[in-house]
Amino acid sequence: MHYPYEIVQKNKHYSILNGAYSTIANTYTGFISLYAINILHANNQQVGLINSLPAIVSLITTVIGGYWFSRQEMKRKVCGIGILSTRFFLLLFALIPFLPLYQAWVLVILIGLMNVPGSLTNLSWQSLIGDLIPEKERGLFFSNRNRILTIVGMVSTALVGWILNHFNTTNPYPFQILFFVSFLFGLLEAYYLFKHVERKEYSLIDSTKSNHLLTAMKESISEKPFLFFLLSSMLFNFGWQMAWPLFSIYQIKTAGATAVWLSLFTVTNQLSQILTYTWWGRMSERFGNSVMLFIASAGMASAPFLTVLSTNLVYLTMTNLFTGAFLAGTNFLLFNQLLGVSPGKNRSSYITLYTIVIGFIGFISPQIGVWLLSLTGMFWAMNISSVIRLLGAFAFFVVAFKFEKDRIPAILRH
Repeated sequence: MHYPYEIVQKNKHYSILNGAYSTIANTYTGFISLYAINILHANNQQVGLINSLPAIVSLITTVIGGYWFSRQEMKRKVCGIGILSTRFFLLLFALIPFLPLYQAWVLVILIGLMNVPGSLTNLSWQSLIGDLIPEKERGLFFSNRNRILTIVGMVSTALVGWILNHFNTTNPYPFQILFFVSFLFGLLEAYYLFKHVERKEYSLIDSTKSNHLLTAMKESISEKPFLFFLLSSMLFNFGWQMAWPLFSIYQIKTAGATAVWLSLFTVTNQLSQILTYTWWGRMSERFGNSVMLFIASAGMASAPFLTVLSTNLVYLTMTNLFTGAFLAGTNFLLFNQLLGVSPGKNRSSYITLYTIVIGFIGFISPQIGVWLLSLTGMFWAMNISSVIRLLGAFAFFVVAFKFEKDRIPAILRH
């Protein structure tokens, strides 16, 4: 049973406002590596942990909290409280430069702890929005929503990068102000989350034991679309996330990127996302999520390879412009596919299971990326990431042939 049309439209409006303020509050993430390296003097291991520690914390939190959350009929309150708790850590980030010792390690630990409420927030939001927005409307709505949020993110990132560039690269005060302002926008993010209309009678959560996480793990074996999607996503995410710390290290330490260049990388990446979100939405409705996910993830495989070809900052900016289109498709299609392959009444449990598995991948892969960096150097570490991403892309294509063959263009079926 779906929400009435008027409530769905109202929730769409609040979802966009909530997402816009969330995007602004998250602008700091584009500069957190710069803060860690230039202000707190983080080493490669610590940069790797900044990328990987949140994943293992989220995994543990999800395992512990997933069972409890899967039995909650009302998710809005959990999500709202999670947002407020997560944003509180931004105030603690701002205080780190006042510490006499171990500043980088404190940042690493705080980022990890922040993902305790953050993981529950993400889990509850995915399940909540899956209830509030009918499946047939998700493709168009999320492509439009993502485009709007990307515009907001592009503007806020460009503004922050321009402001930071006016200060000495070792001056902590601009970053401290950034964290405080991000906290304020986080309050607005929570406010519009609480404005969503959620009613118990429309909840798809079933309070029977079929919603237990362990039961969902057993059922997932027989839920072939979910199982194959999960396995393909594991492979792709391993290659995707192992390069995350490598990009930051390469851009800042090797190429010498400053705040304004980091913002340009992000802005150009987001610009191409804006221009392609609607196209990905239309194509996914025409050819299926799995087929388009193959195309998007195959494009994502080129990013590490292209990046290490040059340290020229203009070239790196153009590389981000090119790969942004594929990032837009990957983010949109992964989320849409997860909702699509997760059975309605058990959606929270399946999302929890997916989050746990991908969280484990997110913990080990950045550490392996940093290990490969020390073992083989930047060039080979990045190219290994590209190869694994490409293998993940072909796994998505195999899924398309198995479950969405009728929607694959005839020329590709022969």
